[in-house]
Amino acid sequence: MIFLTVFLTMFKIGLFTVGGGYAMLPFIQAEVLAHGWLSEEAIINFIAVSESTPGPFAINIATYIGSHLGSEYGVWGSLFGSTCATLGVVLPSFIIILIVAQFYEKFKTNKYVKGVMSGLRPAVVGLIGAAIISMLITVFFPEGIALSVFKDMSFYITLGTAAVMTLLAFKKVHPIIIIGISAVIGIVAGYTIGLPV
Repeated sequence: MIFLTVFLTMFKIGLFTVGGGYAMLPFIQAEVLAHGWLSEEAIINFIAVSESTPGPFAINIATYIGSHLGSEYGVWGSLFGSTCATLGVVLPSFIIILIVAQFYEKFKTNKYVKGVMSGLRPAVVGLIGAAIISMLITVFFPEGIALSVFKDMSFYITLGTAAVMTLLAFKKVHPIIIIGISAVIGIVAGYTIGLPV
């Protein structure tokens, strides 16, 4: 049954991922594509919606995937699917934290425990980097790497958005200015996406 499969798949993702929702992203993409639940483009759309929705990213995307898969059984199926997927992705962390909390105070000064914790940091950065590269390739090069991507207006709008984010990261800019720039980019995007340059 689809609900048990969704629960077990999300449980496996939650169990074997360290580093939060972004580190889960490559595993979520691989599992969803392997099961044929969503297309690559649909996954990107789910990621965008999960990002813009309040709450933890991994829970949001699991909830959307479960809801989508259960929707063929109607509203109750959608609700049950989202519940199964959300519980699946959250339950391993909950169980592990309960177990670790019992022992961590005793072993946090142990050199092996410190070594494991410091070794996990680069792995998490690598997983997040893999997710970013995967999304960039899917968004900018959906039909493979070609120069035609530079002829699409959406590429330049994305560059404008990246420029605004970079500006925010390195300069103190009044939020009203950022909102105004973002509004202009959004309006331009709305009228020009899909048009050739």
